[in-house]
Parts: sequence; structure tokens; C-alpha cells
Amino acid sequence: MTAGALTRPGERQRLIVRLGEIDWTYCAVICVIAAAGGAMLYSVAGGQWQPWAAEHLIRFGFWFLVMIALAMVDLQVWFFIAYPLYAVSLALLVWVAKGGHSALGAQRWINLGPIHQFQPSELMKIGLVLALARFYHGLSAKNAKLSFWLLIPAALIAMPAALVMKEPDLGTALLICATGFAIMILAGLDLRVVAAGAVLAGSVVPFLHLVLKPYQYLRLMSFMNPGADKSGAGYHTWQSQIALGSGGLLGKGFGLGSQSQLNFLPEKQTDFMFASLAEEFGFVGCIAILLLYAAVIFMSLRIASIAHSHFGRLGAAGVTATLAFCVLMNGAMVMGLAPVVGVPMPLLSWGGTVMMSMMLGFALIMAVRVQRYAEISSGKGSVL
Repeated sequence: MTAGALTRPGERQRLIVRLGEIDWTYCAVICVIAAAGGAMLYSVAGGQWQPWAAEHLIRFGFWFLVMIALAMVDLQVWFFIAYPLYAVSLALLVWVAKGGHSALGAQRWINLGPIHQFQPSELMKIGLVLALARFYHGLSAKNAKLSFWLLIPAALIAMPAALVMKEPDLGTALLICATGFAIMILAGLDLRVVAAGAVLAGSVVPFLHLVLKPYQYLRLMSFMNPGADKSGAGYHTWQSQIALGSGGLLGKGFGLGSQSQLNFLPEKQTDFMFASLAEEFGFVGCIAILLLYAAVIFMSLRIASIAHSHFGRLGAAGVTATLAFCVLMNGAMVMGLAPVVGVPMPLLSWGGTVMMSMMLGFALIMAVRVQRYAEISSGKGSVL
């Protein structure tokens, strides 16, 4: 849909119809979560809009408009760009490995002109979902269940996961693997393969120290007993649990979280934003925000279930899986139920590239919602 085409009456009518098909309730829930994130970023900065809250809300406003615009784009276009976007994302990950920007002991970013500290692994989240959805769109149910064709999606998952692990970014690498395998399962992967994969994954646990960085391995082990090294490997988890516990039922109140305000809580604006919220709004606040995430996940799965095209179903379901795994991994990490792996809470935590990837994912879900009756041509055709 070009800018010139939008000047024609037929195209304008089509645009109006598509705008009417957007699920505005879905959009409202997303806005509430992002607004809660802005409020918490204002709080943990000591009642200041800078350096996080204002930028967070401006970024969200920009990407929200992009989301609405991309929801109007034909699903055939999303289908067409799937492999190119994956290839670009993979090339950017190679760029990171060769000469990316380093900070805090990791090499995860590149500078793209005016965009500083762009994180290609976030773009890969969407690129992988689109690539796998396109691959399975043209694959028969028999081949999706168990065949040598499964080597292709396995390679599509393994290549970016290996590059992200090299950065190192264990959390995002795990997220890429989890999302990829979720799409494979939804596409019809034989459960015997799933079981064999689970057994294989369990068998490599004793050898994790050979592939992980020393600090990653220490974090992996320390979550079992964070109190054993409160000032070292267990510091993040220990301080997070203090914040969670001190919040009680209703919390200490907005702007009154001592763990975050006094900087005991590490990465309070990113990885441990959920702990900051728990301290100020307590158990009730945590349940409220989790219910909002659950609503987004439920509505996303519903959209995936009513899509007529296989590409649309798997694309929407893949983004939903990414969101669900992010919420699950961050929540478990904050509560000490999983190792600290550096996965932020979507829309709630501060971060530019993270915001971009999640909003692009929502754009895909909304495009599937708007064009749920569309069929995707595997060739050069258009949406039928």
C-alpha cells in the first residue's frame, strides 16, 4: 500500500475499514502497561522524568503509531520480508561479534548512525518468528511433524542463539531458543522429538561450566541459595527478594521504595523493574500488572486462533510466545525462582531496542487481527 495509493477513494475506504478492525481494547491494555512503566521509571529516578521516564513514554508513543501503521500493511508484505529481515538481523549479529560496542563486560550493541547502542538480538526476535512462520507456511503437516526438513528451522534457531550466547547474553539466547521451539511445536512437531530434546537438554546441564562464562555459571548456581553469597553472585537475587518481601500486601507507596530509591536494588530501571513495582505497590500491584499481561497474552492467542492463514497463525502465536516467555523469565528471575539472565519485563522496563521489538511484534499480531480472513500466497501473488 503506497502513499500515492492512499489518495485514491478505494484505498482510503480500505484504510478506514482496516482501522475499524483494530482491537482498540488490546491497544488500551498495552498503553496501560506502558504507562505503569513510565510511572515506575519516574518513581525510581527519585520523582524525576529524566533520565528514564520521559524517554520511555516518548518511545512508546512513537512505536505505538508505528504499530498502528504497520497493522495496515498486507500480510503478504510481512510474508515477503520474513527471510530478508532474518538475514539482516543475522548479519547485524555477526557485526556485533566482529566489532560491536562493549559495556558492562558484554559486547551486544552497534551504533547505526543516530541510533546509539542498537541491540540486534532484539530485532532477531521478530526476524526469527517471521522466518519460521514463513517456512512452516509452505510445509506439509507430515514434514512439520518429523522429517529431515526440521534441520532447517533448527538451524534458523541455532545460528542466532549461538551468536547471542557469544556476546554473551544468556537470557536472550534462551528466549530465542524457547520461542523457536514453541513455534516448531505449534507447527506440529512430533512430541517424541520434543521429549528427546528435553532429555538431551537435561544431559548437558552437568557440562554448563564448559560453555558459560564464569559469572554466568555462578549466577546459575547461586540462585539455588542466594543467601550463601549475598554480596557476590547472589547479590541481585537477594536484594530483589528483599524488595519483594518489604512490599507486603499493598506496598510502601508510590515513590517510597527504599530498595530502589537508595540504589540497593541493581538494574532497578531494567531487569528488576518488577521488583521495584512490588516494593511500592505490593502483592496487589504485582497481581494487577500480571493480569494485564495475561489479558494481552489471551487476546493475542485468540487472534492467532482465528487467523485463516498458517503464516498469520504462527506469526501471532510466535510473538505471543516471546511475550509470555519474557514475562515468565523476568518474574521468575526477580522472585529467585530462576537464575539472573537479564531479560527485561516488556513495556514495563526501560530500553529502546526492547521497546522496538515488542511493538513490532504487536504490530504483526494486529495485522493478523485486521486481515484474519486473508489467505497468503506462497508465490509472488497478493493476499487473496
